[in-house]
Amino acid sequence: MNRKYTLHIISAFILSIALVLCGCGDGEYSDDHALEDTAQESAVQTEENSPADDGEAGAPFEDHGALSVKGTDLVDSNGDKFQLRGISTHGLAWFPEYVNRETFECLRDDWNANCIRLAMYTDENGGYCSGGDQEQLKSKIREGVDAATELGMYVIIDWHVLSDQDPNKYKDQATTFFDEVSSEYGDRGNVIYEICNEPNGSATWESVTAYANEVIPVIRGNDPDCIVLVGSPTWSQDIDKAAAAPLSFDNVMYTLHFYAATHTEWLRDRMKECINNGLPVFVSEFGICDASGNGNVDIEQADRWKELIEKYNVSYICWNLSNKDESSAVIRSGCSKLSGWTEEELSEEGNWIRDWMRVDTQRE
Repeated sequence: MNRKYTLHIISAFILSIALVLCGCGDGEYSDDHALEDTAQESAVQTEENSPADDGEAGAPFEDHGALSVKGTDLVDSNGDKFQLRGISTHGLAWFPEYVNRETFECLRDDWNANCIRLAMYTDENGGYCSGGDQEQLKSKIREGVDAATELGMYVIIDWHVLSDQDPNKYKDQATTFFDEVSSEYGDRGNVIYEICNEPNGSATWESVTAYANEVIPVIRGNDPDCIVLVGSPTWSQDIDKAAAAPLSFDNVMYTLHFYAATHTEWLRDRMKECINNGLPVFVSEFGICDASGNGNVDIEQADRWKELIEKYNVSYICWNLSNKDESSAVIRSGCSKLSGWTEEELSEEGNWIRDWMRVDTQRE
């Protein structure tokens, strides 16, 4: 139940009792019910006037509220350690059909996901900065944020750097974009901003830092306490560079991406070392196949990653929510359903990630 709603019910009830004790009611049936009606009307009006972004009662955001970073941990509004677990969409321009309430509700209620990542490519075919329909892409983000908010889920807006390599290539567009979306969603509390998916190629930690130092203040001007996720060079594997020279902002986490058949013990050791040295790490993208996204699945290595992630309370987002004919898609290519998938309709990765998230069957 909405906490503000609960407080107003209590207040209305106390007011009703006080009126009775003061002699404002004469014990007649009609007067008693008038007081009850007043209390109920006050409660209903309060519920109707409560912000819609509180989400459904008992849903993740309703229970845990706005998140923050404490040490290396993500914590909820009560200061308790919290873990986000969810699925990333594929490119919004390529698989827009999976961005809807029906799909997200299935992931929340059947898979036990509490977070959705909206991946918007910047420099690929149809990308935001490479000829894509910017208004249509922003409309799809709005649809995704609204659906997640209504369901009481957390949602990541991902500026999906890939072919552009260095995020500074489109820094001006990124600054304008994040100013716009943080202005629109800054009062919701459930929105997280991932400002550069996977810097690579020519990108260095120094260039990522320069980019972040310009983009983050723009976001914070509209959403002062939000969580910001920052990628590191070499496709978000060089978190050791970030650990050596972290950003100066609060509520920032550093993303590590892995694909289990390619990134094995050496990258797990790096993650452990960085966390032990005080770096807050967030796995905002991973798969259980190789780094191509379409190779062999390695369950043994995937299970080792799972054990480490749980041990360190690291939040994780699996790539990807689509039926693309590749190993990293969680839905088999022959299935066009948007929800209610059976085991046969999910890929090997889809069944593996659903089983992991379902270990805790009580929705947070």
